[in-house]
Amino acid sequence: MPAPLLWLGAAVAGLYATNKANEGYLKSKSVVGCFPGESNFKVTPIDGAIVCCGIFGVLDHTGIWVDGKIIELNGNGLVRAISSERFLENRSGEEIYIACDDAFNVMASKSTVERCIANLYSYKEYDVISNNCHRFVAESVTGNACDITSFSDLNRYLSLFFNAAIHWNKLKTL
Repeated sequence: MPAPLLWLGAAVAGLYATNKANEGYLKSKSVVGCFPGESNFKVTPIDGAIVCCGIFGVLDHTGIWVDGKIIELNGNGLVRAISSERFLENRSGEEIYIACDDAFNVMASKSTVERCIANLYSYKEYDVISNNCHRFVAESVTGNACDITSFSDLNRYLSLFFNAAIHWNKLKTL
């Protein structure tokens, strides 16, 4: 019985170490200026904004801000609009972060909103690696199919799309 717990602990430790290594690499390549939790600057969300929160200090969950709600791809495959409180529920993060450029401008577009609304209440074949929330966000932003599997991949993709380093700033309470 202790062996599975050791394996789980080793897997979590390995994932954490990999995430930290990726963060350093992305900063060195000017892909990300600051990761979630590194900035106390608060920004007001606008429709089409890319948002994220932490999951147990190891992973991140992403969605798109639309009309005071967050459109996300849920783990059951449903694309749904939820409140910011629900977005944080059952996750370790207590803050929502918004992707901005280095001048604190929120990265968003009207076409992102239109694509999210068009997918609302549809089902997608969810897979934690190959078809997850990060891929949904990337495809909503760009309108193109992409091979995104992780938060690091999403940051690289967004940085190229917006031609700017990503700065994850706290959501200003409305």
